[in-house]
Amino acid sequence: MAKYLYNQEAVENLRLSDTSVLDRLVDFESAREAHLKKERAKKDKRMTIGEAVKTFVQDGDIITDGGFSYVRTAHQAFHEIIRQGKKNLQMIGAPNTNQSFFITYGLVEYSHSSYTGAEMRGIDKVYDRALKAGKIQILSEWSHGGVAQGLKAAQLGIPGVFSKQMLGSDLMRYNPYLKVVQHPLKEDKDPCVFVPALYPDVAVIHCHAADKYGNAYIYGPAVNDLATAAAARKLIITAEEIVPENDIRYNKQGQIIPFFYVDAVVEMPFGALPGSMPGCYYWPRQWWEKCMRFGGASEENNKAFCDEWILGVKDQYEFVEKLGGARWIAEARRQTKAAEGDNEDIDFSYEEYTLKHDSGIYY
Repeated sequence: MAKYLYNQEAVENLRLSDTSVLDRLVDFESAREAHLKKERAKKDKRMTIGEAVKTFVQDGDIITDGGFSYVRTAHQAFHEIIRQGKKNLQMIGAPNTNQSFFITYGLVEYSHSSYTGAEMRGIDKVYDRALKAGKIQILSEWSHGGVAQGLKAAQLGIPGVFSKQMLGSDLMRYNPYLKVVQHPLKEDKDPCVFVPALYPDVAVIHCHAADKYGNAYIYGPAVNDLATAAAARKLIITAEEIVPENDIRYNKQGQIIPFFYVDAVVEMPFGALPGSMPGCYYWPRQWWEKCMRFGGASEENNKAFCDEWILGVKDQYEFVEKLGGARWIAEARRQTKAAEGDNEDIDFSYEEYTLKHDSGIYY
């Protein structure tokens, strides 16, 4: 592996005596080797999520996901990674909002942070608490655009990009990967940020449909997923349904991830739960209310909540049953159509979860 010269101020702020923990994310040589070894022939890559995680997720991997925050994210695949106890992981994303579930079980040691929270419900208190307790260390701070540009550079096969992203912010002081350089085509002082190509070890992307070879279709915005698929050393696709190749080729107009990036294909209806899947189902907001209010109140509460909803179920079907089964499915389908402008008379109201406190116990 090549020797890398990092932003020295950021390394000192991180108090890292050994910078090798930073290397793999930007190691072009090992990423290129992994990409060259990928199967280029049309091969049936279907397997269960248990098989995919066991085969392609290793201890110490840098993991990223697809979608955005809790929209079209491969939550159920993440739950299987947790059940299998993969450890010493790093996580990166834009935003990086799903790492707290791993941190709860001590599986993620390092965070490449851009944002961790539930948007309208605020900053993730579980992550905040773990950070203050020293259970996780932030290796690099990013803007969403900065991560996106690093993944795009990897997709294009270039060392990095010159950008104005993050310039003038304190992110520069806390990101060892970024370098401020002079614009190479201008004589006058015009600083740019060099953002290196980023290569996660494993990406798990949840899609609307895929064929058995790995061609995968996304309805709606792909966010960073096309670049992520190309950048990752290993790629697991989970999909709401497996369809014939001809259906992908002729009927799916939109964002397509090509098969030669993909290592495993998993048919996983409701694989985005407890997030939302555009066009398929709306997110269970009551679930998130309790997750953030009850789970955020204390470490003990959070562990109990995750034990119930992650370790306490074996797959997404049991998760759906705990949410309300067929009744929940019908309502979630109506709500997602309403959210996209169809059937606007749907009632989105629900009974909010109220956190109670008695003798030092939250319930």
